[in-house]
Amino acid sequence: MESIISTWQLSFLFGVFTWIVASSMFNVTHKVRSFVQPWVSRRVISGTPTILQIQKYQHGFWDAFFSGLSCVVSVPFYTGFLPLLFWSGHGKLARQMTLLMAFCDYTGNCIKDVVSAPRPKSPPIRILTATKDEKENALEYGLPSSHTLNTICLSGYLLHYIFSCHENINASYQVAAFTFACLFVGLIGLGRIYLGMHSLIDIFGGLVLGLMILAFWLQVHEYVDNFVILGKNVTSFWIALSFLSLFAYPTPQHPTPSFEFHTAFTGVTLGIVTGVQQTYHQFHHENVPRVFTHNLGLPAFAGRTLIGIPTILLVKFCSKALAKWILPITASALGIPVRSSGYVTALTGPLGVKKSNEVKQSGGYLQKMFFSRQESFDVDTGIRLLQYAGLAWSVVDLVPSLFSQFNL
Repeated sequence: MESIISTWQLSFLFGVFTWIVASSMFNVTHKVRSFVQPWVSRRVISGTPTILQIQKYQHGFWDAFFSGLSCVVSVPFYTGFLPLLFWSGHGKLARQMTLLMAFCDYTGNCIKDVVSAPRPKSPPIRILTATKDEKENALEYGLPSSHTLNTICLSGYLLHYIFSCHENINASYQVAAFTFACLFVGLIGLGRIYLGMHSLIDIFGGLVLGLMILAFWLQVHEYVDNFVILGKNVTSFWIALSFLSLFAYPTPQHPTPSFEFHTAFTGVTLGIVTGVQQTYHQFHHENVPRVFTHNLGLPAFAGRTLIGIPTILLVKFCSKALAKWILPITASALGIPVRSSGYVTALTGPLGVKKSNEVKQSGGYLQKMFFSRQESFDVDTGIRLLQYAGLAWSVVDLVPSLFSQFNL
């Protein structure tokens, strides 16, 4: 009988657990921050004249242009775009971009909260936050720029995927595509400075980190994909890894929404990996129909979208409602004291409303549980994880099943 989890998987999970324990015992986050934060803060201050120089060209057109460009490369945009990529028949690309996005999100947000470096000071800097997403981003720390980091990694991987699938592409087209990608990354970085959201050191940090992550991912992506679709004990391993990743997250100097974003994307990857691993040979193999072919025309793809989007939103709502009911009951049965910073009204407590109106994530850090006494744990973390896991599972399992029923 096959063991529940293999030796290498146990070793990997034990390594993560060991890091959690060691980093908490030796207070690694505080020591790194005390060394790095002053240096970065000085660079942020010294970069103020450059930002002001760029903002001298303030104009309504540039406000709209760079705000729109920031929305195109934001996490909500990718969250809406990736389901369509799955349903278009490009399953491998969608899987890899989802996992890469989660890796970028975790790495970038960890560095943000470890360093806890400030964003440009306003005034004198003008900070333009045109959307709710941008207002939440402004509550995070600055280094590195997540928009720059994500744009480099995802556009770079997209180019790699296209060039790998179409090896006979003319060299001039390859150069043009690479030039466009570089221009796009440059505009994103310039836009973040123009909008007052980042300083030069944040953009440079996002650029360097993005190139490092992209180079690493291009070395391991085939191994990761093969494990997800063909590996053993994938679901049990990924559940354990997702749980540990919530603990393996640094505590920032002051609460930010970064941990919320990390929890949500951890849930997304858990749902995607679980669903794909179970239904790969049905819905996600390399021979599935792809959009703009005779097997999957534009009308059929539009039908998939009209069915898929409402379905995943309904699953997200139901997953959240179910988690809000189950998790508090389970915690009570196990004797685990819990509170809620906004999701469960009965558990908010006297300070819950105040915390929710500020930054709901303040109680969500779990990595201290072994070494500091906590009166209670924030149940919202588990609710958010299950909510987004359910949504992602529906994208790759439930919705494709509906497509097959409707012959789409």
